[in-house]
Amino acid sequence: MIFNLKHLSNCEKVRISNIDQGAIMKLNKILKNAFLITIACIALSACATSKKTTGQMQGDVYTGTDTVEYLASGVPDRVFFATNESVLTTASRETLRKQAAWLRKNSNITIVLEGHADERGTREYNLALGERRANAAKDYLMTYGISSDRISVLSYGKERPVDSGSNPLAWSKNRRSVSVKAN
Repeated sequence: MIFNLKHLSNCEKVRISNIDQGAIMKLNKILKNAFLITIACIALSACATSKKTTGQMQGDVYTGTDTVEYLASGVPDRVFFATNESVLTTASRETLRKQAAWLRKNSNITIVLEGHADERGTREYNLALGERRANAAKDYLMTYGISSDRISVLSYGKERPVDSGSNPLAWSKNRRSVSVKAN
């Protein structure tokens, strides 16, 4: 609101000034409340989306090594997945890079990528999920120069658990893709 204050009396100037102060105070209160609500929402959403790391699991992906075997010295044979996922984690990609480097040095070796799932879900669903997991590993190895002729894919679904327990840790160990030497 723009006023030409030259023509107003002193009383009118004070009244306009008081109105402006009141409006400014209301606006200030509204902005302060909006700021507090925004901060509270950010804090709550940060709590809700944090990945929990507990011992051998990060979120619901297994990070331990007690079930891991080795294709060669320093080359783990398996990668792990989140529930109902076939997306490679950062740790899985690192393991597959080591496998690819080893396979490039040993060009006469062929491998079978076994896809596995935990016990939950139907047999058909878990067979398909195991195949997607094995294919995700195969595709990643191929991006590092390993020929598809050297890689076979086989899904076991939930039929070959590495841990027969029925709890989150056991399930996370069973959601995996394992590289096995074929020759």
